[in-house]
Formats: sequence, C-alpha cells, structure tokens
Amino acid sequence: MNGYLPSATVEGREVDFLILALVLVSCAVLALVFGLILLYVVRYRADSGVYRGAPGRKTWRFEISWTAATLAVFFVLFIWGGDLYVRLFQPPADALQIYVIGKQWMWKVEHQGGQREINALHVPINRPIQLVMTSEDVIHDFSIPAFRIKHDVLPGRYESLWFQVETPGTYELFCTQLCGVGHYSMSGEVVAMSQPEFETWLAGGAAPGQREDMAAAGKALFTAHGCSGCHGEGGVGGSPATTGVSAPALAGLLGRSVKLQTGATVTADEKFIRDCLLTPDKMPIAGYPQIMPSFSGQISEENVLRLIAYIKSLKSGSRT
Repeated sequence: MNGYLPSATVEGREVDFLILALVLVSCAVLALVFGLILLYVVRYRADSGVYRGAPGRKTWRFEISWTAATLAVFFVLFIWGGDLYVRLFQPPADALQIYVIGKQWMWKVEHQGGQREINALHVPINRPIQLVMTSEDVIHDFSIPAFRIKHDVLPGRYESLWFQVETPGTYELFCTQLCGVGHYSMSGEVVAMSQPEFETWLAGGAAPGQREDMAAAGKALFTAHGCSGCHGEGGVGGSPATTGVSAPALAGLLGRSVKLQTGATVTADEKFIRDCLLTPDKMPIAGYPQIMPSFSGQISEENVLRLIAYIKSLKSGSRT
C-alpha cells in the first residue's frame, strides 16, 4: 500500500481527524519551543550587544495563562480520544454479530447462519457489524487499516469491536502481531457489499450439507455433551424433581445479572458463558452446588461459540 488510504467508515474518519488534531497541536508546541530557542540563540549571541545585566522579572499571570491554555487543549484531546475509544467498543444493540477465531496462521470466520470463511470476511454496508473474537493458540492482532481498527485477539478471552462500512469494496485484513513463522501469511480480505448482495452471498456462502445454523449446531452439542441432563431441555433449569440435580436456568440468561457464591455480581455475556463452560470453578453460582464439570480441552473454540449461540437463542420459558 502506498500513500494515504481513505477511511471506509465514519468512525475511521473521526480517528483520522483526532490524529490530525494531535499532530497539529504537537507541531504547534514544537514550533513554539524551537522558535523560542532560535530567538534566544539569535538575540543573545556573543556579539549582539544586548544588555544582560537586568534580572528577569517573573509574572504569575503569564505562567498561569500558558499552563492553563496548554492543559485545556490537551484535556480536550484526551476527552475526545476517550469518548471515541468507548464508542468504538460499545456496539449498537442491533449490530450483526460475526465470530472470528485466530489460529496459526489463519482467520476463521463464522456467521450466525453457519456460513464459514477462511481469511475472508463478507459484510453488508450501512449496517453495524460486531466481531466477537478469540484465539486458539497465541496472541494475534486483527487489523483492517481502511477501517482504522486494530485489536489484540487473545487465547482464553473474548474480545469485541464493531464498525459500519459506508463504501462497497474489498479491503485488506492483517494480523499485525508477530505470531510465529507463518505470521506473514495471516492476511485476507474484507468484502463489503450491499444488503441484497450480502443476502445472496449468505444463501450461497457454503455448499449444501456444509452449512448449519450456529444455534442449531449448538443445540446438538448441548444434547451430545449432556448439558440438558442438568439444565433441562431448552435450558429451562434443573431441579432434583425433574433432572435429579439443581442447576440454573439458561433460557433468557444473556445480559442478566448473576450473583456468584463469592457475593460478587456479574453480567452474563459471551465471556461469562465461556468461563462457565471451561473454568466453572471460577464462576460458582449462588444458590447452586458447584458440580458443573469443566469442558476445557474437550470442546474446540468453534464449538464453544456454537454453544454460546444456542444459549443466546434461548428465551425465558423456551423449550426449544
């Protein structure tokens, strides 16, 4: 890539403006400092003849004024940057969720309908897209320069970011974290298209028999791993009278506040569900015995995402 790469997102343009403001303010401060240095070098050179005997006078008004002005300018930049950062990591409620898994040395993408991609990401324009990302092995870094986004993808954790593309086209995708000998090949493309074109792509995004809705796949895993034996069919909760054990209800869980045995209260998001599956001893739920087994090493990251998609699809009172 040579030269300036225009931003394809509204948020990306604001990032450009913020960086431009930082550069301009920094240049102004630099010019002031070096300008004063140059002024004194010329004015008080050895043969200038300027009288140097009078002691300098200190004025608090001048000191306070330039200190306050500098503080105000940089504080405005700080507030602007902080607000932009928070907005970049708070996706709209109606954002389309797409799951991304980093693996040496490829990006594996899966859509809600089960469409899968390798080193490619198809998205519709003019619609917020939320990426839920994790790594199967080492730290990777998901970067799309044209969108001005770059975020670490960590093993054992879910990271999230969002964007909304305005301009159709194909944009380059990179891993910008040295992740091994094949790091150079961990690149791909993001294809932004109109909503009708995206719907058409989704319909043909995988060969027949190779595509399965993520929630449906998660339901099969939920049954295969015996989750329904404790949590009941459809995740409606288990009791000694129905399942033989006491287990919390999973229907309507996402976004709910959950109290732990430690007394802490957490929000049930994707990370919470993942931790309950893989490290349940860290998330003992108040009011229930800690008998949940760990599925660490038994379920791949892709299947964890499918189980999460199924649990997210369950509504209170559901028996699907």
